[in-house]
Amino acid sequence: MQDREAARARWAVAAMFMANGFVMGAWAPQIPLLLPRHGITEGTLGFLILVLGLGAVASMLFAGRLIARFGGRRVLSLFSLALIPALPAVVFSPSVPVLAIFMAAFGAMAGCMDVAMNAQAVEVERRLHRAIMSSSHGFWSLGGFIGGSAGSFVIATLGSEEQSLITAGVVAILVFAAMPFLLPTPRAPRTADAVARHHLLPRDRGLWLLGFMAFFSMVPEGAVLDWAAIYLQKELGSDLFRSGLAFAFFAGAMAAMRFAGDGVRNRFGAVRTLRVSGLIGAAGLMGGALAPNDWLAVFSFALAGLGVANMVPIMFSAAGNRQGLPSAVAISTVTMVGYCGILVAPASIGWVAEHFGFRPTYAALSLLLVVVALLAARVADADNLRREGRAPQPA
Repeated sequence: MQDREAARARWAVAAMFMANGFVMGAWAPQIPLLLPRHGITEGTLGFLILVLGLGAVASMLFAGRLIARFGGRRVLSLFSLALIPALPAVVFSPSVPVLAIFMAAFGAMAGCMDVAMNAQAVEVERRLHRAIMSSSHGFWSLGGFIGGSAGSFVIATLGSEEQSLITAGVVAILVFAAMPFLLPTPRAPRTADAVARHHLLPRDRGLWLLGFMAFFSMVPEGAVLDWAAIYLQKELGSDLFRSGLAFAFFAGAMAAMRFAGDGVRNRFGAVRTLRVSGLIGAAGLMGGALAPNDWLAVFSFALAGLGVANMVPIMFSAAGNRQGLPSAVAISTVTMVGYCGILVAPASIGWVAEHFGFRPTYAALSLLLVVVALLAARVADADNLRREGRAPQPA
């Protein structure tokens, strides 16, 4: 029987995912404005995005320990509150060095919140005895769609500074509404802690392959988030509003498909779903690379969003059901490698695009999704839950 506390916490988790996605969506149309504001090149902007990514990845290394020591609810509350002023701090930065510092902080806050809200989602799954992870990530994508589309409109009508302040206000409302209903995270069993310490870097080659499959799936997401707006402006002559819609439509398509993802997987299985999803995502990215105008590129990126939507959740499920390793160790490994794709790899895309252009870059990224589709059989463990009819196992 579902208890009311867990049912309320399920929507609190959804609000946290939406808040995080809303900030990242609102950040996307701000990125091109950094070029003229600070007089920097795409290469310098790529370095700044790398700083943001390194801040996020580095924070993930500590987030797990913080959760183990202080509890998931407290850590999630702290870093979600800290994320509220992050975007205004970046937008109002007076110089490039200060901008770099605030972008590192922005990444750190977002990264810690990301780990903590996923941990909270796992706790809610345990209490409800059903999966909510895919739809939770759907709320992240929905937040990204709203933040990106509304953010582009606000920038075009009111200005970038005003948009960052409005974003902070919306995030504050979501966070303060969700915090009272978060679940306390119980202390992990001592045996699980010991295993996690001794297997921080597991020797399971199949698990690492899953991690790199997640990496290949997340690189395109980061490429659209950080660079699609600039691509549309520089190479397709798009205006500020339409360029911001690239990530917004991508995130909106991801949200819609993630909300439907559990049903698709239950009907067709993880392997087939991943294989078809990878090919659809690859077709979308290739369409964006070959698009003759900005509107066709926007809709191509939306198609890519439909394909990419459920790829990473399937890999997380496959890792959690992998035999021979505690699910927490397996999922943390795949998550860490995978998130490098969305947080760190796009920084190198700036350098590649500066030298070769965005069209060849997006065309090459489509090939990564083809590779994932060819390796789809590696996620067969994700069907264990469906075949055995059992609830998600505690980490």
